[in-house]
Amino acid sequence: MFKKASNLLTGLKWTLVSGVFLICSLILLLTKTKLPVDPAWVTVALSGYRLVYEAIFSLVCEKRISSALLISIAMIASIAIGEVFAAGEVAFIMAIGEILEDKTVERAKKGLKKLIGLTPVQGRRIVSNASGSTEEIISAEQIRKGDLLRVLPGEAIPADGEITAGNTSVDQSIMTGESLPVDKGPGDSVFCGTINRFGAIDITASRVGEDSSLQKLIRMVQDAENKKAPMQRIVDKWAAWLVPAALVIAVITFMATKDIIRAVTILVVFCPCALALATPTSIMAAVGQATKHGVIIKSGEALENMGKVDCIAFDKTGTLTNGNLVVADILPLVEDVSRQRLLELTAAAESYSEHPLAKAIVACAKEQGAFHESAADFQMLPGKGITAVVDGQALICGTLEFLKEKGVLIDEAVAGPLDGFCAQGKAAILVGRGKSLIGVITLSDTLRESARDMVEELRGMDAEVVLLTGDRAHTAKYFAAQAGIQTVKAELLPQGKVSAIEELERQGRTVCMIGDGVNDAPALKVARVGVAMGGIGSDIAVEAADIALVGDNISKIPYLKKLSNTTLRTIQFNITLSMTINLIAVVLSIAAVLNPITGALVHNAGSVLVVLNAALLYDRKLA
Repeated sequence: MFKKASNLLTGLKWTLVSGVFLICSLILLLTKTKLPVDPAWVTVALSGYRLVYEAIFSLVCEKRISSALLISIAMIASIAIGEVFAAGEVAFIMAIGEILEDKTVERAKKGLKKLIGLTPVQGRRIVSNASGSTEEIISAEQIRKGDLLRVLPGEAIPADGEITAGNTSVDQSIMTGESLPVDKGPGDSVFCGTINRFGAIDITASRVGEDSSLQKLIRMVQDAENKKAPMQRIVDKWAAWLVPAALVIAVITFMATKDIIRAVTILVVFCPCALALATPTSIMAAVGQATKHGVIIKSGEALENMGKVDCIAFDKTGTLTNGNLVVADILPLVEDVSRQRLLELTAAAESYSEHPLAKAIVACAKEQGAFHESAADFQMLPGKGITAVVDGQALICGTLEFLKEKGVLIDEAVAGPLDGFCAQGKAAILVGRGKSLIGVITLSDTLRESARDMVEELRGMDAEVVLLTGDRAHTAKYFAAQAGIQTVKAELLPQGKVSAIEELERQGRTVCMIGDGVNDAPALKVARVGVAMGGIGSDIAVEAADIALVGDNISKIPYLKKLSNTTLRTIQFNITLSMTINLIAVVLSIAAVLNPITGALVHNAGSVLVVLNAALLYDRKLA
């Protein structure tokens, strides 16, 4: 019942009501007008009840001294000597501080639901019987280890397993973050929740239900969320010595002067109201400024922690890179085919393909005015390539193995350029005409223009920069070198990224993780600070993160670090200022210069100064 009443009186509406009554009490006080009942009693009831409840609950149930205890003692002492306004004032200021802090620690909880929504709900099981084999649709819960499953193009793979028949390309970005679908064939492993893009495949289930990779990913996000302890208010950290100190000073003063007014005044001015406002007001101002610059900060804890970060880990695809495939090289290998003609032929041949590489080639051809012809006799072999007839020429486009399969003669001299393209993280489409190899077109993701300057700026702020990616090692190293990043960990599944961050933290690092994909969600959660690319980034990554970059502008990362550092310094200054004002007020109270009413006003002035100083953060030039 008491807790229910406490929760009922909590919130902005009741705090504003109590503030109105406190202002009425102040007006009566200044005009020396008396009413039968002081309006400040309403403030004490609305804002003070929760404080008294918290003080008793913390002391009795948690065996802990909280800041609410000192405020409750000051309130009761003020009321005992008839100074109801002073009691209401300290209760109201603390209620305001609590609301401001609550606003800075609200966290979105929708991300985990979206991640769970990726879980496949059904699968196709192949059942052998006397008349052959039949296909049946079953729920995902009915799939058992060893079951033979068929996955059609466009369907989610319902369990971890190994391909036994068929070739395809699998979009496994939710697990590895790779920008390109991965070609798969018999003997290759596939993950639950990834998408089969092209050919029909049969797989043998190896890990199902709660043992699947997707369910492990979900559990990692849940576990990381549970490890996030709420931000402990700084006044509560100091309450263990603040309460005894206030009581001791008040008792000694009373024993020395026999003046109860002085003792109560000490309790009033000792209340940590300005201290309670020091952190949330600074954080709210900083959050407001960050929002103006396209950075959404979800909690004060994240902002504080960002100021302590000394190691920043980046995902690659969609974070350091743009996440969009573009044609990088057009390399004709025969004299009668120019670069333009090679692009024309390949784009025409690939025009009916839905593969991302094909779409990128067609888009490039259209952009360069090289898309004129149409293909005939188009055929696609998932995971390998396509065949088509363009302008009477039989073309074969695809992987090196596919062209060899089709009898295309491959000169050994081509091996060198292909290895070079591979080392640069590029995907190569070989183009054959009849039995001849006529050219190679490569495609690649592109590094963000601001990436290198951003990395250098972070290094100048004494922050180590590392790359954590699910991409292949040669691709990761190539882009890391372009960005100026020296520490690279590649081919990481979600658990691998989590392990890498935990290892950095065991080394004494405070880690910020920056990513954009579903596969980054556990790492974003487990890092001290998670930053998601909010524009093209996955909704799940954004919800899992503490901070989101609305415009996907990674050049904002150094700004975010500067803002966090400045906010920490402002908080530290405000704490020092509030404690100094309290100390001076205590001395003046002992000397009887202040009484409970003037003490409350001085105490309130200290709170105003803290708020004003924090507000200056909003317009400070940092970007």
